[in-house]
Amino acid sequence: MEEMYDQYRALLFKLAYQMTGSIADAEDAVQDVFFKACDIHPEKLKEPKAYLCKMVTNRCLDLQKSARRKREVYVGPWLPEPIRTPEEDLQEKFVRRDLLSYAMLVLLERLTPTERAVFVLREALGFDYPEIAELLGKRETNCRMLMSRARSKLGISEEEPIAAEAVELDWVSRFLTSLEQGNVDHVLSLLSEDVILFTDGGGKVVAATSPIQTRDQVALILAGALHGLKSQGSLHSEFAPLNGETGIVLRSGDKTVAVIFLQHRRGKFDRIYVVRNPDKLTRV
Repeated sequence: MEEMYDQYRALLFKLAYQMTGSIADAEDAVQDVFFKACDIHPEKLKEPKAYLCKMVTNRCLDLQKSARRKREVYVGPWLPEPIRTPEEDLQEKFVRRDLLSYAMLVLLERLTPTERAVFVLREALGFDYPEIAELLGKRETNCRMLMSRARSKLGISEEEPIAAEAVELDWVSRFLTSLEQGNVDHVLSLLSEDVILFTDGGGKVVAATSPIQTRDQVALILAGALHGLKSQGSLHSEFAPLNGETGIVLRSGDKTVAVIFLQHRRGKFDRIYVVRNPDKLTRV
């Protein structure tokens, strides 16, 4: 069992994390599955990868039901918990494509738990439809229909690739420098006309309780928020490998106060996600 744990733990965690958007829930799901696997007859574990993935998927489907009820009373937008991506794993990601972008994880909240399971298994982990059907206990045609429905809800055509446009570090650096200098005009030049800002404070810190959808407001709110954080004490920023991409981490002393993700399309930033809920920053 120890050998099996070492071999499949990372895969199962990535599956569970992208199913739930929560590190704690993902860890609990994986631990629970391996605990139960100790009592499974070896005959059933001839195909351990498929069996364990099926167990984790079912566990996450159960977790999603309770999570949806909690998010109905969540204060403001709910954003996934950021996760550190080891530097050495970044190159592997492009081969295995096992991590969806942070922006895509946000969009997955539009899906039903089963649609999300099909999407993650197919687009992140590369399972074939017959394998997905076996894991979910559904017919292959049903899984294809669920995938088509998921793409439609996400606004992604059947021919459109899932991978997000890569954000080069230079663009992120220019954006952050402009914010730190209070250069609102330059910040505006980097934002698309239809930019949207999402902030997740969870009701525990100051954050907008609804998305900000005008370019002028987005620039002013970000610049004002950064100025406000600076006025509270020493504030420094750093770039960090988060969710397989470059994230901005804001720290005050030893405390992480915010994580920012930027989505880049056609030469402009069109989606900005700011995680401020302290419960979601403990692992960063």
